[in-house]
Amino acid sequence: MTNLLKSSGQWTVDSGQWSVIGGVRKAGAVAGLAALIFAAGCRQDMQNQPKIIPQRGSEMFADHRGARPQVVNTVARGQLHEDSYFYTGVIQGANGYREEQNLMPFPATAAVLARGQERFNIYCTPCHSRVGNGLGAIVDRGYKPAANFHDQVRMAQPLSHYFYVMTHGYGAMPDYSAQLTPVDRWAVAAYIRALQLSQAATQADVPAGAQVRDLKDIAEEKHLPAGFAEPWKLPSTAVQAYPSVTKEGYPAMAPANPADPAITIPRSKPAGQ
Repeated sequence: MTNLLKSSGQWTVDSGQWSVIGGVRKAGAVAGLAALIFAAGCRQDMQNQPKIIPQRGSEMFADHRGARPQVVNTVARGQLHEDSYFYTGVIQGANGYREEQNLMPFPATAAVLARGQERFNIYCTPCHSRVGNGLGAIVDRGYKPAANFHDQVRMAQPLSHYFYVMTHGYGAMPDYSAQLTPVDRWAVAAYIRALQLSQAATQADVPAGAQVRDLKDIAEEKHLPAGFAEPWKLPSTAVQAYPSVTKEGYPAMAPANPADPAITIPRSKPAGQ
């Protein structure tokens, strides 16, 4: 059993190896040193970590930017887009301009036209109507009349023009690139061309032996109103937009009814020119 002896007002251990007060002081010093090391370590390792933080500067690189530029000519997986006409609807012309073409990038089969009709009826008919005359249902609510696919200007436009408009928007029309994939945009463009041909077809265009029925007879058979087969007229509730003011710009930065239906986009000039 260890005995404590009182000597000069202090208690000491009988073994004489440790003093009570000295032990307490050493323990306090050790604890303080440990706390100091812990605090210093946390600040260095947790707050000032040697790593790149997004949108912050860095002394590691010569330009002092943490975010590094993309490597030139790299392409993300699944975004090669090697067929530029399929994704843009334009090609580089001999005159240095990118031009639209009256060409489908893949065959317009019956399945493609059926898909185009389905997408057209969903996204295009509210403005352009089922027959594409620009008198859709929202015109009754005051929206600007949409383009008539059967007028002289639209009939003269190349097929890829419709793909380009669906991709980028035109006039009061917003783009539909989020709603329609590139292949669906081409399918809709093909259906628009088929719709134009159907509305302008004559008896000579009908294959030999094919049955031709009058639209009025079909409307009567389906118990539709008598005016169903008559030309559609612009409703009295439609609102005609005021002429565009050039200095104010245009919606989607393009005129709604250009005098020249062809659209050409200048190629970017090389640096220094």
